[in-house]
Amino acid sequence: MIIRRTIGKEELSELPKAAFPGNIHIVDTPEEADKAARYLKRQPILGIDTETRPSFSKGHVHKVALLQVSTDDHCFLFRLNLIGLTLPVIKLLESPHITKVGLSLHDDFMMLRKRAPFEPRAYVELQEYVRPFGIQDMSLQKIYGILFNEKISKSQRLSNWEAENLTQPQQLYAATDAWACLNIYHKLEELKQTGDFIIEN
Repeated sequence: MIIRRTIGKEELSELPKAAFPGNIHIVDTPEEADKAARYLKRQPILGIDTETRPSFSKGHVHKVALLQVSTDDHCFLFRLNLIGLTLPVIKLLESPHITKVGLSLHDDFMMLRKRAPFEPRAYVELQEYVRPFGIQDMSLQKIYGILFNEKISKSQRLSNWEAENLTQPQQLYAATDAWACLNIYHKLEELKQTGDFIIEN
């Protein structure tokens, strides 16, 4: 595989869309959060991401509304604006036995800590992880485009993540972001083990 260092916006926009192919689970009660965390604790590796309601007034920042945690075929959307950061979820984020993969995790963790204190362990920051592969683009969209020749839609990014009900497009967008992180990690691990890649000049 030839790995490009960068990809242009126009080229990216013409790629086919990537979409999470698995089951999406909305988690909006503490009981469901406990059940979801029990399932996720049995997984060796997870993709994670967060969404926050956009603020259109200067100086006002909302707390994280959604935490997405994905396996290859199940993604759980924890509605933190309704249930907060519950203890089972905190334990999941703190577990040294489960690898958590994401992009801009430092920012995500900083925002999540505004809901409850915790100490994240065993996480992989993709912006650092892609460097040995020559990739210079640091956005999820561009990294995914380089590795998979597919684009991740950003159309729902500025939607209301605290809405009473999340729409189907919101759910798919949120799940795809967390799953894409996991997909990128799997791909890079495979390339690392086979050595079957060349970095484009």
